[in-house]
Amino acid sequence: MKIGILGVGHIGKTLALTLPDSGHKVEVANSRGPETIEQAALVTGAEPVTAEQAVKGKDVIILSIPFNRIPEIKPLLAEVPEDVTIIDTSNYYPSRDNNIPAIDEGQVESLWVSEQLGRPIAKAWNAIGYISFEESGKPAGSSDRIAIPIAADRDQDRKITMQLVDETGFDAFDAGSLADSWRQQPGSPVYCTDLSLHEIEELIDTAEKERLPKRRDLAVAAVAERADGEMSSVDNKFLVGLNRVLYIM
Repeated sequence: MKIGILGVGHIGKTLALTLPDSGHKVEVANSRGPETIEQAALVTGAEPVTAEQAVKGKDVIILSIPFNRIPEIKPLLAEVPEDVTIIDTSNYYPSRDNNIPAIDEGQVESLWVSEQLGRPIAKAWNAIGYISFEESGKPAGSSDRIAIPIAADRDQDRKITMQLVDETGFDAFDAGSLADSWRQQPGSPVYCTDLSLHEIEELIDTAEKERLPKRRDLAVAAVAERADGEMSSVDNKFLVGLNRVLYIM
């Protein structure tokens, strides 16, 4: 497939590195221009392009940009055909993204994104920490393979997204519609807790929507206290363990 990735941060970079290995033609873009994209993100064959080029003529467009910048890219997608699959990887953190009243009042994040863009989307790769995503991918069939929940309303989007998740080294769990995707938002039992397919199946329905924001904010505060201004002091084992303690209750 022809895939365009907008954003080459932690998640976007790993997508740029893994998807070409499955034979996809991948182009990546950021907000500062192709000449600023690090070569480390391109070593497996992804090509740096402008944002306009990254969304043109693609089968799939993956959004890996900060949540609060989602509305800015609506004009960029204006000429993209309706049948193109758009996958969003972002999460809402009010401490970073500023408060968005609709979400603070209970709107599902993915529905807000779809509303801002004016088109269907799928949700994936939002519920795995970037270190786990970089380091923990395994071949299909591995007994210790981590699973990632995905959500979509259209069958074609669901099928394509699940295929791509598998190709990045993780089992894909069909978490249902976008309306149900709150179950994979920050604070939920399956969010960045590195669970297997079976474990997600057992835990995803235990999520309590009204408790997610408080749990999310507790995790943010705990990480900030642990980091004390230096995020390099917070390792992945601590992050996953913290999420499991706070979210799987």
